[in-house]
Amino acid sequence: MPKILGIIGGGQLGMMLTEAAKNMPEHISDVIVLDPTKNCPAAKAGARQIVADFKDKNAIVELSLQSDIMTYEIESGDSQVLESLKTSVSVNPSPATLRTIQDKFMQKTFLKDNNIPVPEFFSIESLSDLRKKISLFGYPVLLKARRDAYDGRGNFKIENEGQVKSAYKLFEGRQMMVERYVDFKMEVSVIAARNTNGEIATYSIVENIHKENILEITIAPARVDPKVAKEAQRIAENTMKVLHGAGVFGIEMFVTRENNVLINEIAPRVHNSGHHTLQSSDTSQFEQHLRAILGLPLGSTKLKHYTVMRNILGPKNFSGRYKPITLDGKKGVYLKMYNKEEAKPQRKLGHINIVDTDDAKDIDALISRAESARNSIKFEPLD
Repeated sequence: MPKILGIIGGGQLGMMLTEAAKNMPEHISDVIVLDPTKNCPAAKAGARQIVADFKDKNAIVELSLQSDIMTYEIESGDSQVLESLKTSVSVNPSPATLRTIQDKFMQKTFLKDNNIPVPEFFSIESLSDLRKKISLFGYPVLLKARRDAYDGRGNFKIENEGQVKSAYKLFEGRQMMVERYVDFKMEVSVIAARNTNGEIATYSIVENIHKENILEITIAPARVDPKVAKEAQRIAENTMKVLHGAGVFGIEMFVTRENNVLINEIAPRVHNSGHHTLQSSDTSQFEQHLRAILGLPLGSTKLKHYTVMRNILGPKNFSGRYKPITLDGKKGVYLKMYNKEEAKPQRKLGHINIVDTDDAKDIDALISRAESARNSIKFEPLD
């Protein structure tokens, strides 16, 4: 019997999960999302919506009562409430996994305890403790809020003694951790999936280019040595083996100057760096996530085409409602707008996939085409 899918979060990830679900009517009959923004992107894609905060206990319970299976597109859900519901509704990835990953210190501790490579780190209890831990690393170091931080928010790179007190004050009142700064040569990620039967599948390693801590470009496949790619895949598979539950995970990593691979962070959900799979792969990450939580065999992760994904971020000089955006239909150019009603500076409003349909395998040319396509998009106020 087809199941009703409940999703905590109805942003762009929820929207694309909804679209994937609509293409699987034999398995999913309806989609309901919980999101505080009325008429959110997922609702515009056909999902029913409960308008409430992601952490609203009553709303989460209401979502569970209307759903056969539940998942999330954002880590902000209340893991304790979800844990209490798992006997009445299937929740994946598991609430225990969500609780571990929500706290960056717990996440890194879990990975370290399972012999998965991560940068050195410590929890921080006070300003004097921070100074003591920095003395073990030397400058620079990264000070991080342990919870409720994404896209670089909640991170502070401390480069000298003069910044220590102000960095600590920035996060005062929140749990913190400090991490050895990794002088990486590349940021990469692996999108990995595990279904409820324990089957694991990984996509090709991709290269990520960030600007102001926000992902700007993803290159599939990453321009790395084959040994690095193999090691990243091995680490991703081992990570999926020790995590509980099912679903797609975005596993972000650093490649060091010495070609070592370290995990930076894990997202227990479909991921921005996996958007290329909509066109590059046999199975998109969104369909794969649904197959995983439904207990279906995982789809092929073969990379059919080299692909560059370019995020479309809100311009820094404009906020407000804007006119719909289209691109002329050019070969290998796929525009995906998220139907957010208002633009805000640095807000993720869409992405462009540039697909190497000619099999030229010229990454530089794909990046150039992606930048050209992005630059052709202008945000004009809605009259």
